[in-house]
Amino acid sequence: MTADYLIVGQGIAGSVLAWTLHRRGKKVVLVNSSQRPSASRAAAGIFNPLTGRKLVRTWKADQLFPFLKTFYAEVERELGVQLLHFTNIYRPYRSIEEQNSYLAQTADAAIGQYVAESVDNQAYRPFIHNPFDGLEVTKSGWVDVPVFLEAIRFFFQEKEQYIEADFDYKSLEITEEAVLWNGQSFRKLICCEGPHASENPLFSWLPYNPVKGQLLEVTMDNYPITNIVNQGVFIMPVESNLYRIGATYTWHDIDWQTTEDGKVFLEQKLQGLLKVPYQVVGQRVGIRPATKDRRPLIGLHPVFPAVVIFNGLGTKGVSLAPFFADQFADYLEGRKELDPEVNIERTFSLYYRENKVV
Repeated sequence: MTADYLIVGQGIAGSVLAWTLHRRGKKVVLVNSSQRPSASRAAAGIFNPLTGRKLVRTWKADQLFPFLKTFYAEVERELGVQLLHFTNIYRPYRSIEEQNSYLAQTADAAIGQYVAESVDNQAYRPFIHNPFDGLEVTKSGWVDVPVFLEAIRFFFQEKEQYIEADFDYKSLEITEEAVLWNGQSFRKLICCEGPHASENPLFSWLPYNPVKGQLLEVTMDNYPITNIVNQGVFIMPVESNLYRIGATYTWHDIDWQTTEDGKVFLEQKLQGLLKVPYQVVGQRVGIRPATKDRRPLIGLHPVFPAVVIFNGLGTKGVSLAPFFADQFADYLEGRKELDPEVNIERTFSLYYRENKVV
């Protein structure tokens, strides 16, 4: 056996899972084409326990958020990089009605635990339109995804467990107990191809619902706010005078091209929120590996037990991946069952229908 696991794809999902399995003493080989466009490399990496216009608690936030902080902190220590940037998220109220609604919601302890008790609205006022004040979400921040991906790739390259290549499924041989590829044998093949998963012939039947998103990078000389600001779009400080503005969400024209429409949309939203001048210096695009039921796609192939998938993390990959990689590693080692909300068994009827299996 060459290795325990062959992981195809080194985005957030593949990188987190590779590290998780490595830390459990498993030998992992990563196959990745860094020339292919990547959703992860364009991701802002924000983790936010309260999302949406109606201030909804992120699915499984109470489990995900402590886990992600422990996970990325360990990678930081082991690999000597900075990944975690903790910052509150300031949400200006759009109206008195929204203010009243949000404040009523924070009386619920499940929501209130993620909201700051007091906010210095005056500190934001010279820079942000906030006529109705706002609230601050706590236990939030962002992960430097490009630095994380580069650190993981370098780690496995140093161990000679990284292969730079386009994975060709035609060269794969699947047996009951293993997969054979490129003259090597692996106990399991794990597919972590993000938005490219629909091109994978083994899992093309899964209910993907990819979402195109665009970000702007801007510079500002007179903007001292260090928290993320979010109302319609987010303003995320990255480094001195550099900020990311995002994001667009489109389910049509799914390609890897930035668009003028996307830029105009973000700038219109930004100008309604920001009081100080800025300059656009860059634009990024990514295709998020979302699913129709907004839940990850994790588990064993219905016919080939040596082939598995860890994908469909959507817009919340940095927060979902560590928790579910740990759960999936336990599952692969026979220690526990997968959460049925993420197990691809929920979609098996699609496979049998497509393959006319009775």
